[in-house]
Amino acid sequence: MTKVAACQVAPVLGDPAATRDLVAEAVRAAAAEGAQIVVLPELVSSGYAFVDDAEALAAAEPVDGPTLRLWQRLASEHRLVVVGGFCEDDGGERAFNSAAILDHRGVLAVYRKAHLWDRERLVFAAGSSAPPVVETEVGRVSTVICYDLEFPEWVRLPALAGAQLVAAPVNWPDSARPPGERPGEVIRVQADALVDRVCVVACDRVGTEREVAWVGGSVITDADGWVLAGGWATTAASVLVADVDLAAADDKGVGGLSDIHRDRRPDLYTGVLD
Repeated sequence: MTKVAACQVAPVLGDPAATRDLVAEAVRAAAAEGAQIVVLPELVSSGYAFVDDAEALAAAEPVDGPTLRLWQRLASEHRLVVVGGFCEDDGGERAFNSAAILDHRGVLAVYRKAHLWDRERLVFAAGSSAPPVVETEVGRVSTVICYDLEFPEWVRLPALAGAQLVAAPVNWPDSARPPGERPGEVIRVQADALVDRVCVVACDRVGTEREVAWVGGSVITDADGWVLAGGWATTAASVLVADVDLAAADDKGVGGLSDIHRDRRPDLYTGVLD
């Protein structure tokens, strides 16, 4: 079993130093509970609700900026893997909504969000590379970001490439739901896990930012799509920790002779690619 944590915090828009302190405290709390993989929210370095692309670019950092340097120190200090979302400045005219995978060795991969939700396309440049799959000391980890989870093809790509855990930094704006039901975003995560038999952790945020409230629905699932921790709408910062059997994601069997990947018929799916 691998201990996986989701650190649900409230980034402070316009105060990256304060946010880094919040993240460091949460990561240390997760490490104290034995976490080996820690996932942070989308754009946790900067906050989310930017007015325009200029404001986002002003808040962006390069890969070797203070946020990722902090995460690398934390990863080294506690011998864990960190996956988190940050506002990335690569020297271009627009920032990227990115996620990094780090451990004690440093930055192992940077992924740029490919599917930009709503006004994000007015603020960020879109990524154009598939989700990376990184071999870590505790398992094969990939990352996607928030709206990416709504595209089954995008989760299937890392699953086919051998990912055991898909770590998704998210910012889920809150919306109405029937009483007593899990948020739809959580159900989608369960479906993503189930249809590819891959473990998924989505780390959401809390707090209100420029009148935007968030689901606060961080969730950790196993390779069968069952919720191991979280999965309900909340308003409080929290650190979720669960024991996850990453090796279960290597078995794509779904009953008898059936294998969820081997039984695919790509020759019949040409219309999906149009």
